[in-house]
Amino acid sequence: MASVREAFEMVSDTFGAVRVLQKTGAIDLTRPGAFVHAVKRTKIIGPASAVIVHGAEEYPDAPALTDERGTLTFAEVDRQSNALANAMLASGVEPGSVIGVLARDHRGLILALSAAGRAGYRLAMMNTGFGKTQFVEVAERENVRAMLYDEEFTDLLEGLPDDMPRILTWVDGDRPVPEGVRTLDDLVARGDTSMPPAPESFGGFVILTSGTTGLPKGAKRSLVSPFTSALLLDRVPLPQRGTMVIVSPIFHSTGFAVWGVGTALGNQTVLLRRFDAEKTLAALAEHRAEVLVAVPTMLHRMLALGPEVIKRYDLSALKIIVVAGSALSPTLSEAVQDTFGDVLYNMYGSTEVAIATIAQPHELRQAPGTVGRAPITSRLALFDENNQRIDGTNVRGRLFVRNGAPFEGYTDGRTKQVIDGYMSTGDMARFDESGLMFIEGRDDDMIVSGGENVFPLEVENLLAEHPEVADVAVVGVDDEEFGTRLRAFVVAAPDADPDPDDLKLHVKANLARYKVPRDIVFIDELPRNPTGKLVRRKLPTGPLA
Repeated sequence: MASVREAFEMVSDTFGAVRVLQKTGAIDLTRPGAFVHAVKRTKIIGPASAVIVHGAEEYPDAPALTDERGTLTFAEVDRQSNALANAMLASGVEPGSVIGVLARDHRGLILALSAAGRAGYRLAMMNTGFGKTQFVEVAERENVRAMLYDEEFTDLLEGLPDDMPRILTWVDGDRPVPEGVRTLDDLVARGDTSMPPAPESFGGFVILTSGTTGLPKGAKRSLVSPFTSALLLDRVPLPQRGTMVIVSPIFHSTGFAVWGVGTALGNQTVLLRRFDAEKTLAALAEHRAEVLVAVPTMLHRMLALGPEVIKRYDLSALKIIVVAGSALSPTLSEAVQDTFGDVLYNMYGSTEVAIATIAQPHELRQAPGTVGRAPITSRLALFDENNQRIDGTNVRGRLFVRNGAPFEGYTDGRTKQVIDGYMSTGDMARFDESGLMFIEGRDDDMIVSGGENVFPLEVENLLAEHPEVADVAVVGVDDEEFGTRLRAFVVAAPDADPDPDDLKLHVKANLARYKVPRDIVFIDELPRNPTGKLVRRKLPTGPLA
């Protein structure tokens, strides 16, 4: 019976995804030949390259991307991608090789994404927050054979083999270009702009996990489903031939996914190499952007500018803010929609399971902080510690996901736990009476204090509601009496001087006594990675001075 049910679900999901893609303009079923050709091309050169080729064919003179150096049309991105791919092939980097890119969000990163598929390379997208040791370890583990990188990261490459081919993707400093290192600008200006010979198959790409608990793992992706885009478009109405401002790092899942789907719809992408709250507002206003893609920390900093600064910019075109990467607190959810209107979409997923759920603006008004519902092709299940299925309202369980973007395993051969075809997310979740899902925290974040189970996220969200708290993290520390006690690290709101006892009383008035932090530690900034995730292991858990 299970196999029959799964077969029925697969057929249902396929037809549902087709309807979504047709309705949103991602495919045109009146041109079936063009659709079949696009699917075949994607399987050979990959989605990142295919969306650029499609744009160059359909609207060559339309703007594809804008960065601080100006705007490139789809035709220009297409030609420059060919030039980069041909140059790398000519340098001896063979199809099937893994190449790395260590770049901020700008044209160089997009060209690397597009060129890698055309040359048949597997592209490893490296984290711009890496330290030197981490970077070298990951490059060695992924068997990287060439590196494209921004000048500011030159020192990180010192541990790589001297004979590894290198290309500078962005140069803006005073240091001279190292001998033997070519620049992307030179390659695209002088290179062969014709399409390289088609590779035998798509090389794939590697997206690194956040690495909040250690060395980031590499999640490989080479299987391409034409319906993966439906996961996003089913719940987020991205425009066609509009403009998106993406400040969430494209080297990570969220920015990469929205860039790819949005580009397939002919949208222009505006990129900022470094996030700046007011410059983001200025970019939205200047380009009349309909879409902003960010992480919660970025939205918090934009709101911190205050209403006087925000109202200087005409944001009337803004219809969609996609947020993902870390937990969206109920307080931030409400503040964003109170400021920018009901335009917020809270996307939940992971590098491994792709998009699992998306909350739409009306759902966030109904239940601030929810991660919403599963889009088409995504199916959710909760399991207990004995791997038994959990049903019911407001019952917490381990979240597992099955969808149309299957995980192929980590590059070191490991994978995530799978039960009945559903893959573990590593998170705890529950569903409310309306079927909306809430993330309760990581299953390994649970703190046992005095025999009671506490998930830090619940306490963090409550403390974040306090008007004198700008940011907060809660961890467990050793305690002789209770085994573990709670310690809260608090970033005070601007011009505020919160009293520790007031914060404890705020928690005590709303939650059980055992959830009240024993320690309140004030710090200037919480350790977060480039995608906004809290790196708990960097918070001190030893005795307080």
